[in-house]
Amino acid sequence: MGGVLGERWLSEAVDLLVRVVEAAGALVIFVGAMVALVRFVVVGLRDRRSRAFVPVRLGLGRFLALGLEFQLASDILRTAIAPTLREIAELAAVAAIRTALNFFLAREIRQERRELTEAGHPRHVDPAHPGGHPA
Repeated sequence: MGGVLGERWLSEAVDLLVRVVEAAGALVIFVGAMVALVRFVVVGLRDRRSRAFVPVRLGLGRFLALGLEFQLASDILRTAIAPTLREIAELAAVAAIRTALNFFLAREIRQERRELTEAGHPRHVDPAHPGGHPA
């Protein structure tokens, strides 16, 4: 009987952890979107050139990448206790999709940074600042 109760407790504990990590990921993405929105408005009022918005996009991209990592972590936690083959296959599919998203997002961030550097902006641009101030 203790084994069944122990397994049930462990399952409930992992379920709670999954929800916390999922919430953390959603919160990171939401905060990033709100920060980007505010910076977008501020930059838009100062400078309407499309290049002025690149640091805003880079900052948002960093938040999205981090949020996706949290979401992937929650998926891994979800399958931590006696996963079925179906759950493993679903995790593999979700992990592949999220990994691909992160890969392309990271590539876009690198490309945008390179373009900023080539355009004569400071070498180390901090995307968290709308004006692209050096990090």
